[in-house]
Amino acid sequence: NLVLLSDYLFDPTALLVSGMQEILADQEMIGKISAAGQLMQCSASLDVLFLLDGSYSIGKGSFERSKQFAGKLCDALDIRLDRVRVGMIQFSSTPHLEFPLDSYLTKQEVKERIKRIVFRGGSTETARALKYILRKGFPGGRNSSVPEVLIIISDGKSQGGTAMPAMQVKEKHVTVFTVGIKFPRWEELHVLASEPTDQHVLFAGDTDDAANGLYSTLAGSVCSATPPGCKVESHPCERRTLETVKELAGNYVCWKGSKQPNTVQASLCPFYRWKRVLIKHPSRCFRTVCPEPCDSHPCQNGGTCIPEGLVKYHCLCPVGYGGDIHCAPKLSLECGVDLLFLMDSSAGVTLEGFLRYKAFIKRFLQAVIGQDSPMNVGVAQYDNSVRIPIEVGQYRDAFSFMKSIDALNFSGGGTLTGRALRYVAQHGFRSTPVFADVQDDLPRVVVLLTDSRSQDPVAEAAKYARDRGLFLIGVGSSFVRAELAQITGNPKQTIVYSDPQDLFNGIPELQRKICSVDSPEGCQAQSLDLAFVVDASAGVGLENFMQLKDFVRSSRLHFSINRDVTQIALVVYGSKPHTVFALDTHTSNSALLQAIHHVPFLEDSASAGRALLHVYSDVMTVQRGARPGVSKVVVVLTNGGGMEDAAAPAQQLRDNGILVFVVVIGDAQRDMLLRVAGSPNYLVHVSSFEDLHYYQDLIIERICEEAKSPVNLCKPNPCMNHGVCILGPGGYRCECHGWEGPHCERRILRGDSPRSAILPPHSHVQRNSGVLQDFSRAPWHTRRH
Repeated sequence: NLVLLSDYLFDPTALLVSGMQEILADQEMIGKISAAGQLMQCSASLDVLFLLDGSYSIGKGSFERSKQFAGKLCDALDIRLDRVRVGMIQFSSTPHLEFPLDSYLTKQEVKERIKRIVFRGGSTETARALKYILRKGFPGGRNSSVPEVLIIISDGKSQGGTAMPAMQVKEKHVTVFTVGIKFPRWEELHVLASEPTDQHVLFAGDTDDAANGLYSTLAGSVCSATPPGCKVESHPCERRTLETVKELAGNYVCWKGSKQPNTVQASLCPFYRWKRVLIKHPSRCFRTVCPEPCDSHPCQNGGTCIPEGLVKYHCLCPVGYGGDIHCAPKLSLECGVDLLFLMDSSAGVTLEGFLRYKAFIKRFLQAVIGQDSPMNVGVAQYDNSVRIPIEVGQYRDAFSFMKSIDALNFSGGGTLTGRALRYVAQHGFRSTPVFADVQDDLPRVVVLLTDSRSQDPVAEAAKYARDRGLFLIGVGSSFVRAELAQITGNPKQTIVYSDPQDLFNGIPELQRKICSVDSPEGCQAQSLDLAFVVDASAGVGLENFMQLKDFVRSSRLHFSINRDVTQIALVVYGSKPHTVFALDTHTSNSALLQAIHHVPFLEDSASAGRALLHVYSDVMTVQRGARPGVSKVVVVLTNGGGMEDAAAPAQQLRDNGILVFVVVIGDAQRDMLLRVAGSPNYLVHVSSFEDLHYYQDLIIERICEEAKSPVNLCKPNPCMNHGVCILGPGGYRCECHGWEGPHCERRILRGDSPRSAILPPHSHVQRNSGVLQDFSRAPWHTRRH
């Protein structure tokens, strides 16, 4: 086929981009061919000689590409003394041996030597180069005792006949590959190549494709190059080249001389111009195709396979299906609960929202509960009235449960969430024990799904449900965030989304919240010095103060109380602070319980600032049991009164590495409380004292997170009597003035000399019967864990 290209429209760059050889296949197949070319390896006893065209018709730029191509082919050769040997000849006007086959016996050496080859230039004397090989053989080769492969990289524009020497080379059982470069003349390359030429003529523009074609051919005779699972396939392909041809443009008037003197004669003369001609050669290309990592569809449950290179992949899994690399269900309740979904089917959520809730419940059960697992799950729906179409524990298999969910119908109507909460508290859990002598006392969890605000009061109904032992979890849009927090009694028990499509992303979080019932974690293995500072003023009142005491009492269960893990101090304050017990006073939970029981109510005005100064100077100190290298947290429990003077002392605590949490109950000035807490992350606002215990998990979780932060061994200063703490490798030392001892605790008497000691971070000083004593605990480095 011939295609004429106008001389002013011709753009060789565009042709280079499309390539001078094109396999007529879809992009997926071309990608597989290219990938297989990178995988294939030839490890056999083989002599490979490159014949590199270095003539002016190639040019220096294309010559460099020829070198890169040769180096790329070497990547797939097992080059060593007893396997593949490689040599190279550059030819132009005359052949020049760049290096024989026995010069370099490692792949890296060969590639480095190819890079150093210099372009020589000259005419394209391919025949002379072939005659050189006929005369000299493969320089440094093994004398035909192993298969010989000749790879000619050229544009095929030889200035002499090549048919005869090419035939003589092939008669010596040399396998000849020709690789086109630049705009090759394919006819000559076909003459030079071994039969069948479709398998021995390649194009250097796509190195991976050419490498694939070379080794696909060698695999059938010499190399075991085809990786397992791969196969050689035939594809239609098209090879192209450009030729410059002379074309008659027309006849023009010209003047010619005549035999008569001083006479010229008008005539018509032909006018020619040169044209670029794109010549197409339909052919067949034989390539090895290997299965891609994702061809076997390894990702389950709707996961998307993402290839990573040639053999690896990873699965992009839907929410809840990341249990392994193939998107197996990753979630499991791993906890025994009776679970009831309370689904809003009022007009406020619309039919679309109702269908989304049904799909959410189905996806949750598919991800969390196996097909054959017994289920204590039910579904209730509400609008003006409440119905429980699927009782808790009614279905024992997932298939029947899913069919029942599909059968649920949207009803519309009003949104009476309060009534629904009371109804499920009374009638939602009536499961019959499996055995008559076994009581069904599993925790009862209600998951409320709603996007619309209730048209009846929810606070009393929610409290009624919680008081009957129901664990409430709210799932809904940001529009009902405040109402969900009011219903659950704890913002930590809500899952809020801004975009309805994000609902399904909350499945893992919902699983964690369901299983968090009755399973406090706390900081059982985290070293921590913790001080509770409790408002005992008249503004709080005795009844509310008792609830603050209950909060401290129940919080202790989240910590392992002993000298090496968690120490707790308690300070109550009115106008003056009072230390109920110091950090090192009690070393067990039972001892703490007895001490908390006797906490006094002070019944006067409140000064939180004075209480925080007291904590800084008389609680979080080495002489009062504080441990260097251990995280330190102060939790202030208050109704917000008497906080005017607390900002500066709180900042002083933070400057010395002591974190301040402020838990305020009731209405208070947020700006002032933020100055005390230092950040919204350390300020927790609770609507009422009755709801305080619902926030306990949230507060404990934040304390535990902070306990994992790095600490400074010199903050707060462990040195007493104005000693200076100096950090050293693995510890610190106290620089004392007029005092001595590890923490500057002993006054220097006359005749004594001052001393300072390097302390490991586990050094500790305790006051016992008025005497300071040094003692060491289990070794640790920069902090306790």
